[in-house]
Amino acid sequence: MTAPLLTLDQVHVHYGKSHILRGVSFSVREGEVVSLLGRNGSGRSTTMKAIMGLVSPSAGEVRLHGQQLAGLRPHAICRNGVGYVPEEREVFHNLTVEENLRMGEQHPVAGATRWSIDQMFEWFPRLKERCNTPAGSLSGGEQQMLTICRSLLGNPLVLLVDEPTEGLAPKIVTAVAESILDMQRRGVAVVLVEQKLAIALKVSTRVCVMGHGQIVFQGTPQQLAQDRQLQADWLAV
Repeated sequence: MTAPLLTLDQVHVHYGKSHILRGVSFSVREGEVVSLLGRNGSGRSTTMKAIMGLVSPSAGEVRLHGQQLAGLRPHAICRNGVGYVPEEREVFHNLTVEENLRMGEQHPVAGATRWSIDQMFEWFPRLKERCNTPAGSLSGGEQQMLTICRSLLGNPLVLLVDEPTEGLAPKIVTAVAESILDMQRRGVAVVLVEQKLAIALKVSTRVCVMGHGQIVFQGTPQQLAQDRQLQADWLAV
């Protein structure tokens, strides 16, 4: 088995006096899709922000190819090969679709898959149709497509994707799921936060269920699908 690409080891995060992450540990290998599942407030998005350097761990390690990322600024983490698709769908509203995509381009680090704008347009033809449209005029679903594509054009080794299907029409949800599977086939590691259990089970190699800032289960999608009690305890609203 190959060595992990991304590793979190006993990561703790505090917001003031609030202890949000309490020793989170998991790893991701090349070409894996690992989903972080759990109820709102379980620590999933904070875990993503800790990887990306948007919050600073108070203890523990985040390593990419063995190199410590904790303590680096977000732009340095990006240049080392980590991409981030935030839940907020942050686009440059006054720039066109194509200009937004160009903003995401950077030279790939060693071993990374190289992506092109043409490939993004194959996934999401609607973006090609609107390539000269200001991003602020796009629908929420179109902005989500754009954010995913812009992040992937940075040619990351690992892509962090936070709630990509939230509020999207079923047709777009399917397209997003297929894009994640295509990333996996081409060797990109994906860490996914997803509320829709059916989507997570479809695209994931492994799943981590979070509760109260900790990992309470790690296993295969099949194991989670068969464990109704685990779902009731940690995933049901």
